[in-house]
Amino acid sequence: MRRTLTMAAAATALALLGGPLPVAEAGAARAVGRWSVREAQSFWTAERMASATPAPLAPGAAPDTAVPSGAPSPDAVPDRVPVPDRVPVPDNAPSPDNAATAVPDPSAAGTPVTAPAGSATPVPEPSAESDRAGDTIGAALAGPGTGANFDGIPVVGRMFVMKGAGAYFCTASVVASPGRNLVLSAAHCLLGSDTRKVAFVPRYTAKNPRPHGMFPVLRDAKGRSKVWIHPRYRSQGANRAATLDVAFAQVGPGPKGRRVQDVVGGNRLLTGGPYAHPRVTLIGHPSAAARPRVCVNRTTKFTSKDARIPGSFLRIVCTGYPGGTSGGPFLARYDAKTRTGDVIGVIGGWKTGGDTPDVSYSSYFGKEVRALFDTAVAGARVG
Repeated sequence: MRRTLTMAAAATALALLGGPLPVAEAGAARAVGRWSVREAQSFWTAERMASATPAPLAPGAAPDTAVPSGAPSPDAVPDRVPVPDRVPVPDNAPSPDNAATAVPDPSAAGTPVTAPAGSATPVPEPSAESDRAGDTIGAALAGPGTGANFDGIPVVGRMFVMKGAGAYFCTASVVASPGRNLVLSAAHCLLGSDTRKVAFVPRYTAKNPRPHGMFPVLRDAKGRSKVWIHPRYRSQGANRAATLDVAFAQVGPGPKGRRVQDVVGGNRLLTGGPYAHPRVTLIGHPSAAARPRVCVNRTTKFTSKDARIPGSFLRIVCTGYPGGTSGGPFLARYDAKTRTGDVIGVIGGWKTGGDTPDVSYSSYFGKEVRALFDTAVAGARVG
């Protein structure tokens, strides 16, 4: 999968950066203990975050294609080459319908999930970076379907996680909720009994790795990270249940004791909408890039013809989204003032996001995703 690295490849990458991290103690996934913001910041140093690699291949995920005889081992080569700030779109660039156009986004059908009255999403506080007011996305865009690296927006960041002896990351974003403490990513990023020491860092860049602080993913009474993934995705795996490649996680307060949504804002979850949206903003954190990546284009409906990966998905043509971008939000109706939008998907689903960095997919946000969100909201209230 283009969104992930094998465990062996990730270990090799870590070795090149000063050696692998210590192997976790037995039962680490269930080890009872606090995981506070102070502990998270102490563990996830700037150096360790910089050495993290894209989340490892989801168990049971179908390979993109057969490896030809004599081809180099996937474990011996990097996942993708570095992505430059701007990637030109060739005249014959692939498009879902042979036309990549972006038009004004009218109101889309669907059911937005909103927070209770009196808890409107605030305008994010200024970043420690010299963030100019207003839309930081517009200046980066080169045209529909063309991705470009930019300084990011507060509501999107990296989700760091330990699995086995490796340090990994995916992309994640804050989703508006009554508790103002939920983060959304792809299920394949957070799946696994050895998933631990999980933390969300809004608007991460190599130059300024914690502009808004760090928010630890909390643990339950048994010491397991408070992550909600559909039971069918856990039991059937990344292929058979690709339509449910979605995860919600509860994060604790940041270094100043404030909830994440109060600090950076939150995207509104939209479920039950169409597959086709005329204008969607896609944001992700590429594996070899120092900054996140943004692109605007329309989405279309894609129905898989691969019997191993059944279902229909959202598809978007956006150049330069390699490993690390899994979990990145599909945002409709992006608002330049609040720097938030309606989240209608996350990079994942079919082949955990796709088999080329220039076309990305998402599970459809329907009734099952809404139910999963409701379960996360209820669970977050309890603890």
